[in-house]
Amino acid sequence: MESQSQVLERLRTAFESRVTIPEKFRRTQLTNLMSMIKDNEEQIVNALHKDLTKPKFEAILSEVEIVMNELHCALSNLTSWMQPEYVSKNLATKLDECFVRREPLGVVLIIGPWNYPMQLLIVPLIGAIAAGNCVVIKPSEVSAATDNLITELIPKYLSKDCYAVVRGGAKETQALLKNRFDHIFYTGSQAVARVVLQAAAVHLTPVTLELGGKCPCLIYGRVNATAAAHRLVWSKFFNAGQSCVAPDYVLCSKATCDALVPALRQVLEDFYGSDIQKSPDMSRIVTPKHWTRLMGLLNRTKGKVVVGGEHDEKDRYIAPTVVVDVAEDDALMEEEIFGPILPILTIESLEESIKLTKTKEKPLAFYVFSDESSVVKKVLENSSSGGFCSNDGIVHMALPGLPFGGVGNSGFGHYHGHWGFEAFSHQRAVMLRGWALEKLNALRYPPYSDEKLSWHSYLT
Repeated sequence: MESQSQVLERLRTAFESRVTIPEKFRRTQLTNLMSMIKDNEEQIVNALHKDLTKPKFEAILSEVEIVMNELHCALSNLTSWMQPEYVSKNLATKLDECFVRREPLGVVLIIGPWNYPMQLLIVPLIGAIAAGNCVVIKPSEVSAATDNLITELIPKYLSKDCYAVVRGGAKETQALLKNRFDHIFYTGSQAVARVVLQAAAVHLTPVTLELGGKCPCLIYGRVNATAAAHRLVWSKFFNAGQSCVAPDYVLCSKATCDALVPALRQVLEDFYGSDIQKSPDMSRIVTPKHWTRLMGLLNRTKGKVVVGGEHDEKDRYIAPTVVVDVAEDDALMEEEIFGPILPILTIESLEESIKLTKTKEKPLAFYVFSDESSVVKKVLENSSSGGFCSNDGIVHMALPGLPFGGVGNSGFGHYHGHWGFEAFSHQRAVMLRGWALEKLNALRYPPYSDEKLSWHSYLT
């Protein structure tokens, strides 16, 4: 088995040979990646079920279709993405050729998470391949079945000289980060992100961090409680709430809460039946450790559980749970929940709701439910988040045309579609100049004079 340094040396040699530069090579690798997903869809679904008891519908929707959409987008637009971008010129550069050239960064590292172990590893890989890089791929060891499958499939479908999978836990990842990369793309927690940043700083390596945070859902004004409950339940409890863009908590008035809670209870029964634990459509918590953390939050809350609360440690099951009368300093408000627990805070005014969200770190997503466009506009203009969506949850991340990424503690840098291509490219400024107009250039040479200086103002 190759050591990490041998893997990197192999990929560095391949990159220096310029094999990844031609469009034909990039297109072939992207097409092969598409074949990998198509040929092994059933295996992917099975692996995700082993790791998270993820329903087939959710697996296909979030881990297969999103990846396929990204591949279609990249293959359809690769030619135009690779073209030089010509820029406007002034009088002094009128005869020059001035453009931005996208060049691959080199050998890049992509570290994936466990909650969407296929999508959140392969989508950035698409951007890296499209941009012409060699890639070291590090799947999450927590989602072991998907880790095994990715390790098996990548060498079968992609160039072994240009793309490699490196496995292992925290120790192996820390060793991997000691190597020099040309870019590191990490999806996961803030705690690990700090480790990644510190390791990258040693080599002055640029980093993209896709993190999370407490994504608020502000419900205000005229709202159809039933429709809101449908969209809130689906987006919150999709993948058992283990989504970085899931609504983390709700802010609404007492009257809205009183209407929303019974609607949530009814929608949960409509979606998952009267015994949710037996539903084939509800995922499980990924590991006993994560289950214990979530139960610790639930046990420490001073709020009132009005929906759910049932749990089964052996099955790693926590029922979709709604908690009301939650205070700003409650245990459920201390950290990102990342599980099927939804706290509701009752605040009467829109201004106070917005103010409360600003006491938290900037989230990866911000949701507002309202029939009133003025409310949506006010929240949009008075908040900051990686993404924003009105009257629905998590769906904005499925559109390749929108950049996906955080701000502040929820991360920096973005990807998806053209944004992923840009994330893994160097935007090189190019000016191609000939030998004409040397007399004009004499205006910049010494001896300097006020007259020459005045000409410069005209030329530029």
